[in-house]
Amino acid sequence: MNVPRPAPASRPAPVPRLSLNRWSVRTTPVDEVLAACVGGGVGGIGLWRQDVETTGLAELRHRVDDAGLQVTSLCRGGFFTAADPADRRAALEDNRRAIDEAVGLGTDVLVLVVGGLSHEDKDLAAARDRVAENIAQLAPHAEQAGVRLAIEPMHPIFTADRGVVSTTAQALDIAEQVGSDAVGAIVDTYHVWWDPDLAASIARAGASGRLLGYQVCDWILPLAAETLNSRGYMGDGFIDFPAITRMIAETGYTGPIEVEIFHEDVWATPVADAVRTIRERFEQLVLPSA
Repeated sequence: MNVPRPAPASRPAPVPRLSLNRWSVRTTPVDEVLAACVGGGVGGIGLWRQDVETTGLAELRHRVDDAGLQVTSLCRGGFFTAADPADRRAALEDNRRAIDEAVGLGTDVLVLVVGGLSHEDKDLAAARDRVAENIAQLAPHAEQAGVRLAIEPMHPIFTADRGVVSTTAQALDIAEQVGSDAVGAIVDTYHVWWDPDLAASIARAGASGRLLGYQVCDWILPLAAETLNSRGYMGDGFIDFPAITRMIAETGYTGPIEVEIFHEDVWATPVADAVRTIRERFEQLVLPSA
């Protein structure tokens, strides 16, 4: 006797272009995050390599596919600034693995956080040169894999420890120096909203085909003790999302838009509530200008 299967639970239609970066809800298990996306009308997810490590590449891909979600990016590769040859070789090998993981997850965007300085080596220009040299070493592997390397400029406050590339123009300079179509920049409002040359740099990225992604969250005050965790829901801080989103739209970019928030209060919020707020703010402040 055949027992009929129950009808699948209804799910809201995904909000166009909305993707949830997994680190917005980093303390929630990945299965709960996927379920919250399905139930909250989010069609895309930006994954992190920590989930690959804990879940396994094939299993994580299976769970994402089963949820019907699109993986919009993988974070992160990078950390290219070490001068020691052994450290440099290790970084390149890790980044090649990251490229392969992106392929396994079905995304063609690997986000690169390029790395900072050390107390022993404070030569900022040399560190940026090493970033370009190491990305050039990776580019052939990325091209062969069909993965694009998205350099993420970071706010200057993070130059020492995380990102010696501070502006979209600097990221594009490196991409053009490398000379590979697989290398470009990702625009994260948290890191670049302050840049007086942002409009020209975004237009340059679009014209050169090197605008590889768009991420949004707000800059809020007071800054947290861990400054990186001072990101907030769109509308809670100081960033003009309609203005920056129009800059992105004017390039012809029609790809996913990831919401990437790092904040202890957001991580402590029940995941369904956080996703609901993210969706509401996205529909109010980002999507109308996209």
